[in-house]
Amino acid sequence: MQIGMIGLGRMGGNIVRRLLRQNHTAVVYDRDPTAVGALISAGAAGAAKLDEFISKLTRPRTVWVMLPAGDATETVIQQLADLLEPDDVIIDGGNTFWRDDIRRAKALKQRGLEYVDVGTSGGVWGLERGYCMMIGGDKGVVNRLDPIFSALAPGSGEIPPTQGRNSQNSRAERGYIHAGPNGAGHFVKMVHNGIEYGLMQAYAEGFDILKNASSELLPQEFRFDFNLADISEVWRRGSVITSWLLDLTASALAQDAALEEFSGYVEDSGEGRWTIMAAIDEAVPTEVLSAALFARFRSRQEHTFAEKVLSAMRKGFGGHTEPTRPVVK
Repeated sequence: MQIGMIGLGRMGGNIVRRLLRQNHTAVVYDRDPTAVGALISAGAAGAAKLDEFISKLTRPRTVWVMLPAGDATETVIQQLADLLEPDDVIIDGGNTFWRDDIRRAKALKQRGLEYVDVGTSGGVWGLERGYCMMIGGDKGVVNRLDPIFSALAPGSGEIPPTQGRNSQNSRAERGYIHAGPNGAGHFVKMVHNGIEYGLMQAYAEGFDILKNASSELLPQEFRFDFNLADISEVWRRGSVITSWLLDLTASALAQDAALEEFSGYVEDSGEGRWTIMAAIDEAVPTEVLSAALFARFRSRQEHTFAEKVLSAMRKGFGGHTEPTRPVVK
C-alpha cells in the first residue's frame, strides 16, 4: 500500500523506513528538507510543499500525521482537510488528547473524510522491534488499512501465547488492536502512558533507596555500598519485575552507574495528566499514577537520583533529552 507521512522525527521517519522494508510505498513531507532527503535516499518519494505532497498520493489517499500533539497537529489536519477529497483518510499517530479525536472525526466526516487515531508505542526502537498500536476509528476503514498496521506491528515474535487465551494469531497477539471508535485508540494509549509513569517511578524510587543505602545518615553497621549496575542486571534474569524499562535502566547504569549526564529534570508529555483527568471523571482512585505525575512536577524544582533514573529511561525508549532550561507548562 501507499502512505503519506507528515513529520519525520524520531518516530515518523522510522515508521516510513519499516514500511519501505516491507514493500509498501511512501510519500514524505517535513519542514526539514534534510529529513525528507534522508527518506528519499531510503526509497520514499519526497515533496517540498504540502500541495505537492497531496498530488503524489493515489486516491483514496492515506495521510499519517506524526507531529507533536496540540497546535502543530491541529494546524496540519486543518490544512489537509482543505486539500483532500472524499474517502481519503487522515491518521493521527501522535499523542493527541482523545476528545480532540472525537471532535476532529465529526468535522472531517462532514467533508467526506475519514479519521483514524493511532496510539503508537515503540519509541526510537520501533524500526527494529515494531510498533505496538492502539487504533480508533471506523471498523471498515481500519480493516482497509490493516496491511499498513500489520507491517508496522511487532508480530508475535518469541512471546509465548497467553495461557487460557483462545484467540490465537489475533491482532492483539501480533501487537496491535482496533480499540473502538474514534478516540478509543488514543484513550488506551493515554492509560498506557499513565501506567508507564507509575512503573518508571517505582523503578526510580527503588534504585534511589539502593543508592542511598550507603548514606552517612545511617549507622555504619547498617550501610551497604551496592553495585546498581549488577543489581539491575540480575533483576533482568528470572525476576518477577523484569521488563523493557528495566532493560533500559540496566543499560544506562552499565554505562554510568552515577548517571552523571542526567540532571533529573523530568518532563511529562500530557498523557499522564489526561489519565488522571479520566480517573477523576470516572471516580476511579489512582494513587500510584497520581503520585508518579506529581513526582515529575517536583523534579523540576529539586532533583534526586530517582529522577536521573527516570531521565535515563525516557532517553532509552523515546530519545527524550532533558531541556537546557526549565520548560514552563
